[in-house]
Amino acid sequence: MKKFTGLLLILLIHSFFSHAVFAQDETTALVPLPSVDDFTRGKDGWALGLGLGIEYETAYEGSDEFGFELDPAGALQWRRGDNIFFWAGEALGWRGLRADTWLLEALVGFDEGRAESDSKKGHLDGLGDGEEGLEFVFQARRAFDADWRYWLVGRVVASENGNLGLFGVGRRFGDKLDGSGSEVNVVAVYHDSEFANKDFGINAQQAAASGLAETRMSGGIRSVGINYNYRHIINKNWQIFGEALYEHFSSDVRKSPIARSDYEAEIGIGFIYVF
Repeated sequence: MKKFTGLLLILLIHSFFSHAVFAQDETTALVPLPSVDDFTRGKDGWALGLGLGIEYETAYEGSDEFGFELDPAGALQWRRGDNIFFWAGEALGWRGLRADTWLLEALVGFDEGRAESDSKKGHLDGLGDGEEGLEFVFQARRAFDADWRYWLVGRVVASENGNLGLFGVGRRFGDKLDGSGSEVNVVAVYHDSEFANKDFGINAQQAAASGLAETRMSGGIRSVGINYNYRHIINKNWQIFGEALYEHFSSDVRKSPIARSDYEAEIGIGFIYVF
């Protein structure tokens, strides 16, 4: 009986200290938001998380076709204090925390453009492939307090094919500070005429080849939307993440023959292994 009691005491002590260590890890995320990857565990230096996600999403902007797509997940990161530099897929960037309530992020990424083959039903035939190009993104989130329960968000995307802006509000659910839990953002999206025509415009040559009406888009509101992010940290190495998005197009966008649906939507889930 004494041996059993001693073993039980050892297990309880081990469980307590394991929980204490994990609780310390819970406070080490740069910001406690599920949408912001932080694999550094609060330590300066290199960090790496790799994984895979599967998404069920619309085939292209304005499409009424849906399909599954496998995407790599994770990032290579280097942290120095409240700054993280990262390489994630086709994006290279930096994010930094300022005054506990400002999260700033800047990155350069690659836009693959739209391909005619994105529509399996031939709705894009004659429109040709969209132009590829670099895009520069700057984003700022301003929390109402240091626990990041509510915040405002703004994002600007500048590219070779036009510019886009996003403005919205966010809310975090859950009490942990390790980046797990869930969050929701409600946003309004604006585009200039060049960006609008990239996705929804049809020039004279495309109209002749496709049979669709020639369409010139003007700038303005593009859509309103809501997105949801979820992250569960199973243990020191394994994480599960999920995302759902719904974007409802403005009346101007819906007038384009390319917009065969009033909305864009996607849902995805995946896992990441943190080294």
